[in-house]
Amino acid sequence: MSEDVGFNKETPCDYPRNPLCIFLSDFRSVLKFDELGLEIARIALPAALALTADPIASLVDTAFIGQIGPVELAAVGVSIALFNQVSRIAIFPLVSITTSFVAEEDAYSSQENTVQDHKECIETGINNTKEETQELIPEINKDESKISSSIFSVSKSPVKKRNIPSASSALIIGAILGLLQAAFLISTARPLLSFMGVKHDSPMLGPAQRYLSLRSLGAPAVLLSLATQGVFRGFKDTTTPLYATVIGDATNIILDPIFIFVFRLGVTGAATAHVLSQYLMCGILLWKLMGQVDIFNLSTKHLQFSRFMKNGFLLLMRVIAVTFCVTLSASLAAREGSISMAAFQVCLQVWLATSLLADGFAVAGQAILASAFAKKDYKRAAATASRVLQLGLVLGFLLAIILGAGLHFGARLFTKDDKVLHLISIGLPFVAGTQPINALAFVFDGVNFGASDFGYAAASLVMVAIVSILCLVLLSSTHGFIGLWFGLTIYMSLRAAVGFWRIGTATGPWSFLRR
Repeated sequence: MSEDVGFNKETPCDYPRNPLCIFLSDFRSVLKFDELGLEIARIALPAALALTADPIASLVDTAFIGQIGPVELAAVGVSIALFNQVSRIAIFPLVSITTSFVAEEDAYSSQENTVQDHKECIETGINNTKEETQELIPEINKDESKISSSIFSVSKSPVKKRNIPSASSALIIGAILGLLQAAFLISTARPLLSFMGVKHDSPMLGPAQRYLSLRSLGAPAVLLSLATQGVFRGFKDTTTPLYATVIGDATNIILDPIFIFVFRLGVTGAATAHVLSQYLMCGILLWKLMGQVDIFNLSTKHLQFSRFMKNGFLLLMRVIAVTFCVTLSASLAAREGSISMAAFQVCLQVWLATSLLADGFAVAGQAILASAFAKKDYKRAAATASRVLQLGLVLGFLLAIILGAGLHFGARLFTKDDKVLHLISIGLPFVAGTQPINALAFVFDGVNFGASDFGYAAASLVMVAIVSILCLVLLSSTHGFIGLWFGLTIYMSLRAAVGFWRIGTATGPWSFLRR
């Protein structure tokens, strides 16, 4: 039996000879609901909603806390930026690698099952032929009831849980990283906030430290939840994580006003509500996963620790470089004062929440591409990359229009301070105008991860971060608040450019485009 049973290995003529054509290939069908379009939609829509749910919950926190005062709003903004920076160092490599590895293992498992089913069909056919031949020969003293029983009896094998070693590995690593993150943030909250520009005499220090310390208690739940989501994404199931995320974030939204205003806990109440919702979400995801996967397959022989560590280190470098740019921008905004930080926090949360909608296409692209590359189905790989990039661009322009019209009127939902509102209006053109660039950058990430191109993803983004950091420091020192947004625009433009370069030059895993 050939190793390619059940797979469609394509020849070079099945995809564009010019790598640049992949971006324009069949653009008129970008919104077509064909087989590929439906699969992308089935994965991307729930993923986008789930990815956007947490930033929306953070926006709700921001809106509630903004009613307390600009100092508390700025304090929470610094704490969230710091928590997210440390979290992403662990989360992004873990989730990205888990999705790709689980998708690959699931594809290989499907291949083995296809071969096994084919063999069983052949064997069953032979056995049935023998039985039919025997039935044509009259037998003496044959019990008719036994004949009837043997003909109509069907043996049912119990449904087995999937055995995916990467799933167990991801959960163990996620739990360990979550505990380490919680201990690190709680023990170093004050010096970290000082690094972020919150000095010992700043009115932001007290509420910022309380919020950060309490929210850090939820780090183990956050890491475990996202590791579990990575497993589900590898199975191309983004609906289950969506349900869990909606339940968790709805709980957060309900508890926020109760803890903040009814119990008068202020920022402490906001952090408590968030932590409780994270543990609820984690419990739901683990419960659903245990129904599908044998996560207690803890044999060190089968666990994928070395593979996780090797590729995780590459993405760790990437995440540190990439997210440091956003954290640095928040730190520079905090140094401008609480008014500047409050406005920056609102703009940043909206900027990230809307941009993450495009990450749904990145998740879909990564899952489908990982499976396609594992099967050596290069035609599907090229078609998937082309479609998700085009969809990301369309979504980016749509978001730009919506934000350009909506944020001008919606800013008062977050604060009533006139000075903060003025700065938000200055940042609005950048928040809206960069949406197409942001969308492409996110989708390119998913495309490269789906191709397991982790080395290039790390090296290219380190270079992007170096240039972007210099731009942020220089522009913020000369142009203040608006300079920060010029710097972030350069940062996202460079991220999109390096993604374009890899596929456009047909190098690395995309070399098949030149064959």
